[in-house]
Amino acid sequence: MKRIDIISDTHGRLSRSLLTELAGADLIIHAGDLTSEADWEKLQTIAPVEGVLGNNDTYYYNYEPPLERLNTFVYEGLTFAVSHYREDLPVGAVDVGVCGHTHRARIAEQGRCLVVNPGSATSPRGTAIPSMARMFVEDGKVVSVDLVKLESAWV
Repeated sequence: MKRIDIISDTHGRLSRSLLTELAGADLIIHAGDLTSEADWEKLQTIAPVEGVLGNNDTYYYNYEPPLERLNTFVYEGLTFAVSHYREDLPVGAVDVGVCGHTHRARIAEQGRCLVVNPGSATSPRGTAIPSMARMFVEDGKVVSVDLVKLESAWV
């Protein structure tokens, strides 16, 4: 079984509580608005990372390897699509869609596609708290997916 940790909208901050949660991940997915080349490099020291550009990344940051607005890939027999915006996900063509932007966590099924928005790890909106999502996959199936509440966005 493989563990995928899903984050979004970190906006230049990787808190200690987030980094603690990410330790041990087999794959990290970042759904955009990193706003920090150093954070992109740091995440890659923890696990392989699949990511996309968010609206705050588009013109100011140079990530290596380069990021696009839509990232489609296969991992452990499942087809994933990652986009900062939910409306840009090809939900009819993939098993798992990952998005961000709203800073509000949500997990929902749309047809045969599981759509995951992990919320914001650093700047949640409204009454939300900092969060990420954790998914376990095995043999081409999603075994589980849960939201993980982070202790703090700042510490």
